[in-house]
Amino acid sequence: MMMSGDENPVYDVKLSSVVPSRVTSEDRADQEVTSMDLALKLHYIRGLYFFRRTDVVAGMDIIDLKRPTFKLLDLYYPASGRIRRRTDQEGRRRPFIKCNDGGVRIVEAKCRKTLDEWLSFNHNHQYSVSDHLLVHAQVLGPDLSFSPLVFLQFTRFKCGGLSVGLSWAHILGDAFCASAFMNTWAQIVAGNVPSPPPTMPDPGNSHFRLSAAEKPRSLKSVPPVGDCWLASGNCKMEVYSFHVTARQLEQIIPPITGAKGSSKPAYFQVLAALIWKSLAKVRGESGPSVVTICRRDPQKRKSEIFGNSLVIGTVGADFKVQEAGLLELAELIAGKMEDESNAIEEFVEREKEKPDLVVYGANLTFVNLEELNVYELQLGGENPVFVNYTVGGVGDEGVVLVLPAAPEGGSGGRTVTAILPENQIVELKNEVGKHLDWPIF
Repeated sequence: MMMSGDENPVYDVKLSSVVPSRVTSEDRADQEVTSMDLALKLHYIRGLYFFRRTDVVAGMDIIDLKRPTFKLLDLYYPASGRIRRRTDQEGRRRPFIKCNDGGVRIVEAKCRKTLDEWLSFNHNHQYSVSDHLLVHAQVLGPDLSFSPLVFLQFTRFKCGGLSVGLSWAHILGDAFCASAFMNTWAQIVAGNVPSPPPTMPDPGNSHFRLSAAEKPRSLKSVPPVGDCWLASGNCKMEVYSFHVTARQLEQIIPPITGAKGSSKPAYFQVLAALIWKSLAKVRGESGPSVVTICRRDPQKRKSEIFGNSLVIGTVGADFKVQEAGLLELAELIAGKMEDESNAIEEFVEREKEKPDLVVYGANLTFVNLEELNVYELQLGGENPVFVNYTVGGVGDEGVVLVLPAAPEGGSGGRTVTAILPENQIVELKNEVGKHLDWPIF
């Protein structure tokens, strides 16, 4: 869905760069990447924050928004680096991040719409793919050694409202790292410079032993991409997002808790079960019997500001998913996930040449971002009215992200963002709408 009319609503786009306020020292010049980072290198994280007009927000010019980024990059210096390759002990050309203060790219733009016009056009239960105009469509390469790892886009609406778009190379870290990066930026905007973050993870101390195991089910090999880090899919993908209130979630949960006294499943499990079942109906005999689950690893997250610390695993069903009960699927997701995190790292390390892989969309993939602290970010003392995250470089099976919804007085709802083949979106809307009891169009 695109906006009506030929006129692009986003215009007067300007590009500039920001570098750290001080030169990165030689002892921090090279940031090694882990095997998990390399498994996710073809993916990109994109976050979008909307702020209503206030006197403070409307009074911020581009200098006010850019200046804090200099100090931000002192703390998050690898974000200002560039990808390089070096030959490892096995003779492989392994990528790493050269912390050369190359800088992040700043995009400045204006929008012909007011914030309310944009949100009302895009966000009546479902959110439009036109949001991509507010986030830079980043791809690393083909000049890989010159490609910025991070883009920040500041778009001013006609009413004085503001959107802040983040495009973040996944090789830097997962969505929790990207969100922390944005929260730190906002703290510096407010005049609070945080203490230096914890040390970077050491990728040299592997916690697994290499084996001859087969490729994990959560990975899909793609043709070599060379220095242009984007896998080409076989079908056109569309972004479809919708808001589920706490009340709607509670209405779904009682019928699936059954009479066995089962514990109530978590919201993520309920929503993943709902969409898994719905897509199985849409896809028929080709419906997914195996799905991938991604969630944060709190043990690793305590000491890292960069790096991909997700737990990635698969869940398989030996029955027809379209005929299963939601409780059965939710319990399968909750208790039967096979953790493949170590196996992914083993596979990447074992290959003679570093393979090009897709994780999101290798199977139908569900990403649990319920703990993402996106609404803690404040700009001019105001929290965002809406935040959404998507990912780029998704494989043909698609990905579904579950995020917190705007608090709205403590509603506790969820934002669900699906990136799927465009020919499946309409039927998915119909299936999901039957359970949520809201108009689809």
